Amino acid sequence: MFLTRTEYDRGVNTFSPEGRLFQVEYAIEAIKLGSTAVGIKTNEGVVLAVEKRLTSPLLEPSSVEKIMEIDSHIGAAMSGLIADARTLIDHARVEAQNHRFTYDEPVRIEALTQAICDLALSFGEGGKEKKMSRPFGVALLMAGCDDKGPQLFFSEPSGTFVEYKAKAIGAGSEGAQSTLEESYSESFTMEEAENLAVTVLKQVMEEKINSENVEVASVTEANGYQVYTADQLSTIIGRV
Repeated sequence: MFLTRTEYDRGVNTFSPEGRLFQVEYAIEAIKLGSTAVGIKTNEGVVLAVEKRLTSPLLEPSSVEKIMEIDSHIGAAMSGLIADARTLIDHARVEAQNHRFTYDEPVRIEALTQAICDLALSFGEGGKEKKMSRPFGVALLMAGCDDKGPQLFFSEPSGTFVEYKAKAIGAGSEGAQSTLEESYSESFTMEEAENLAVTVLKQVMEEKINSENVEVASVTEANGYQVYTADQLSTIIGRV
C-alpha cells in the first residue's frame, strides 16, 4: 500500500513512487520567489548583479546584502532564503581558508562549489551525524577566478551544480535568461557585461532601478572581488 502524497511531502528523504523528492522540489520552488540575480562571465572576469527588494522607505539599503565575499578571488550571489544562504556561505568561507592554510594556495571555484553542494545534501532524519532537517531553500551563483580563468557556477538545493557563461536565478529568471541567451557574447568586456546585467535586472524588476535597489560586484584576475559603490552603480545605470 502506497503512502499518500501528503505523507511523501513530509519525508525529506523519502522518494515517491514516481521517483521524486517533493521537499527538494519545494525548495527549488522557493527560489523562484526570491530576488532576481544575474551572473555573466567574460574573458577578464565575472559580473554579479542582484535586485534588492526594499520593503519600506525606512529600510537602510546597505543592510540588505545579496552578494557576499567568500575569499579574495570568489564571490557569491544568492536568491531564496537569506538565512539558508548565510549557512552555506559560512561553510564555504571555512572551506576556502582551510584549503589556503593547508595547501598554501587559493581554492578552485569548482572544488568550493562541490563542498557547498555536499552540505546541501546533508539533510535527513535520525543518525548520529548532525544533519539539517530540510533542504536549503536557496540557489547560489558562485563567481571567481582561479588557474582555469574566470568561472561561474550555479548550485541549487538538489546538490546539483553546473558551470555557465551567463545565468539568471530568482523570480524573474525566465525572462532574464531569455534576454541573456539573446544578447550574450563570449567576446564581452567587463563593461559590456555590467551593462547587460543591469539591463536584464531593469527589465524584470517591478521598481524603477536605481543605485539603492540593485547590488553589483565583480571578480577579476587583476583586482579580485570588488563590490561597486553607489557612484559606480549610478554610472552603469546611466549607460543603460
